[in-house]
Amino acid sequence: MTARFAAALLAAAAAVAATPPPYRPPFGAWSRANRGNPVLEPQRSGLEVSGVFNPAVIKDGDRYVMLYRAQDAQKTSRLLRATSGDGIHFVREAEPALVPEAEYERPGGVEDPRLVKIGETYRLTYTAYDGKDAQLALATSPDLRRWERRGVIMPAGRGRWNVHWTKSGAILDERVNGRYWMYYMGDAQGAYDQTGVAWSEDLLHWTEALDAPILPRRRGRFDSRVVEPGPPPVLTPEGILLVYNGADDRLVYRTGWALFDGKDPTRLLARSDTPIFVPERPWELVGQVPSVVFVEGLVREGPRWLFYYGAADTRVGVAEAFTRKESR
Repeated sequence: MTARFAAALLAAAAAVAATPPPYRPPFGAWSRANRGNPVLEPQRSGLEVSGVFNPAVIKDGDRYVMLYRAQDAQKTSRLLRATSGDGIHFVREAEPALVPEAEYERPGGVEDPRLVKIGETYRLTYTAYDGKDAQLALATSPDLRRWERRGVIMPAGRGRWNVHWTKSGAILDERVNGRYWMYYMGDAQGAYDQTGVAWSEDLLHWTEALDAPILPRRRGRFDSRVVEPGPPPVLTPEGILLVYNGADDRLVYRTGWALFDGKDPTRLLARSDTPIFVPERPWELVGQVPSVVFVEGLVREGPRWLFYYGAADTRVGVAEAFTRKESR
């Protein structure tokens, strides 16, 4: 072996050793809690006879509070409330948390909540549907009971790249570079249902950060048709982790993740090539919309991660995962 060849081998080995391993989320594999059964199913009459799905969940002291989308027989959506002491067994409350009252919410309803607490205020982003346009709206509360509407924060048919509807506002609960950041779904010309990013200084007025989606659809992948934010993102030592919902060309919904720079939320660092959670159980495969798992809620307790999701637009499920040892 010549000295030059040996040096080349050493250089190649050093380059391989210096290459960081592919990113993995801090949590391990997901498993269905509650013995693989739903945690909420629709009742036979009333406000949720058609379905209960797409929940937001937050830990408030020693209780879990869930706001979930419920559809009545006319398919009008409201946000109902349930509470739990263990995050698995929930008890419904009789009074709805939010019903369609504002002009921009009637007659279609209020849909698909995300919940985050910043300071002493709970912030609820939701889709307001007036029967013509779906728009991303905001409400705030000091106690998860009294909600004040703050109006539409991302109007339909406007923006730097959005030409149609807006939905699914997932807000990071701490500032980066002096601003708050939100990942949301909008419709680009000729390619609807993609994820964008916006910033705010007061959590009320939002500005799009880019001229194009930050997470576009990917041809031939599990997210070839829809890329929609899931629960509020999490700031980790590696960056901002966003769990998102992807649908393929057959509109089968699965779960993916994306990692953004912790100092620049507009910079994508890594993205899942394959889904981390897929519809498998009969109650996830059969319902109002078949073959759907749609994650919107996340609660972290030490090493335990609880992911709450809508199943087939009919039921609510929860999956759990645990922090990897190397991530602790």
